[in-house]
Amino acid sequence: MKKMLVVVVVVVVVVVEVTLVVVAVKIKVAVKIKVAVEVVVEVVVEVLVVVVVVVVVVVVVVVVVVVVVVVEVVVVEVIIVAVVVVVVVVVAAVVVVVAIAVVAVAVDVNVVVVIVVIVVVVVVVVVVVVVVVVVVVVVVVNVVVVVVVVVVVGVAAAAVVVAVVVEVAAAVVVVVVVVEVALVVVAVKIECFSPNLLRRLTVDVYVV
Repeated sequence: MKKMLVVVVVVVVVVVEVTLVVVAVKIKVAVKIKVAVEVVVEVVVEVLVVVVVVVVVVVVVVVVVVVVVVVEVVVVEVIIVAVVVVVVVVVAAVVVVVAIAVVAVAVDVNVVVVIVVIVVVVVVVVVVVVVVVVVVVVVVVNVVVVVVVVVVVGVAAAAVVVAVVVEVAAAVVVVVVVVEVALVVVAVKIECFSPNLLRRLTVDVYVV
């Protein structure tokens, strides 16, 4: 009877050990999926930053080219505008870097918040750069109304680009949220197993 009890306990322990091994594999897979999700978010953030830089550079170049071609400004004024543009772009880059740092900290908290922060930074950076460039051009170079209209059209184009970025970010948010919900379900299932059970059964085997 005692030997039979030992055999039964050993069988139970083996079954539990196999179950725990399967659960451990599932946990590793879940961790890999989670890491993959974070990598996707990081890639999205990097893409958004690149879009910000591209939009800023395009808007600035368009404004400077329009000013040089239409208004025929002198070299000194072009240099002044260029210096101001460089300063604005540098400031914008600093803002984006700070935003990335904030995102890196927040990414483990809420992906939706991360995307919203990035989108807000994109909009703010584009608006600030365009406004500063327009003000500098109007004040320093005495641009005519036609050029201001052209700049406004450029701002509208930049706004369209930002809108596209927002749409892409929203799509990414949906995918990430779906994956995270699936991970939560897996985590809940994993919580149903207690590693302490294996320890107790193993001790019982040795006691018997």
